[in-house]
Amino acid sequence: MLEVIDVDNKLEISKKPNLKGDDGYKVFSVRIKDSTVNKLDEISIETNRSRNELINIMLEYGINNYNIKD
Repeated sequence: MLEVIDVDNKLEISKKPNLKGDDGYKVFSVRIKDSTVNKLDEISIETNRSRNELINIMLEYGINNYNIKD
């Protein structure tokens, strides 16, 4: 289970051990700016999480913490 904590409107991502194996996901492609990929790679190294896992964590956070503005 992921532990995501909102600290001063920042997404806090805990480091995880080297474990593999996930089910129940859909695969699709998206276009992402090079600078965003580079930042994801930096966070990936620092947290020992895959780029894919980070994107899922950040998307889940965004889906659970958004407001629609008129």
